[in-house]
Amino acid sequence: MSLRLSGGRKLESPPGAKARPTPSRVRQAVLNHLAPELDGCRWLDLCTGSGAMACEALQRGARLVVAVEQDRRLASLARRNLELVLGGVPVVEGGPEPGTGRVQVHCCEVVRWLQRGCQGQPFDLIYADPPYRAGLYPALAQAISQGGWLSGHGRLLLECASDAAPAVPPTWSLDQQRRYGSTSVIILRPWGPSGVEGAAAAVLVPGGHEQTQQRHGDQAEHDAAEQGFDHGDAQQASVHNLPMGSAIVGEGNGNVDPASPLP
Repeated sequence: MSLRLSGGRKLESPPGAKARPTPSRVRQAVLNHLAPELDGCRWLDLCTGSGAMACEALQRGARLVVAVEQDRRLASLARRNLELVLGGVPVVEGGPEPGTGRVQVHCCEVVRWLQRGCQGQPFDLIYADPPYRAGLYPALAQAISQGGWLSGHGRLLLECASDAAPAVPPTWSLDQQRRYGSTSVIILRPWGPSGVEGAAAAVLVPGGHEQTQQRHGDQAEHDAAEQGFDHGDAQQASVHNLPMGSAIVGEGNGNVDPASPLP
């Protein structure tokens, strides 16, 4: 399987059926929709798998990219792919301390990682792509909300199967729902003074087309694509780090501080 970013850059693909990365047309459509928010943003990529979506955010100007993956082989793959986007920064084995660079990859069970709570500045965009049928969406949304991971103006994006979209979890408001063939992306905002306090109406119609009414006037696009997701089975955590502004780290015992100074 060939894995390429929207700009044509070739990435390393996951071996066999270990993971099926988000289809390129879905990635491109989602990132195009988010384009006004990407430059200088803080991006958290949960269940990152091959790291393809995190790489897309990085090459489109994200100021900070933090990826979390529980499978050690996929975490290492994501680290190598992010390294390619960074321009070939060499990777060395390191300790369990939290990363402090522009790019971090944490090998850890995702919900447990989130339950530590955000110790610094929250993220602007959070993308979660767990195994579609694993039932992780409510736990992820709850941990993100309780841990203070998302800024008041930020958005949480949940990738899911179009025929099994999760319900909007408590404390969240539906911004919109976008369908790309058999893959859908649900976009949520937090409730509260800084968040949206009303749900958008998103209607999925037969044939894969999407009609979306929103508070913010965004124009919905439909880009039919084959179903795909980006995740791996649970394995023991591994520990690495990236020098020169990038790191892949294991679980460790300390709190994660994604707000460390950037180079």
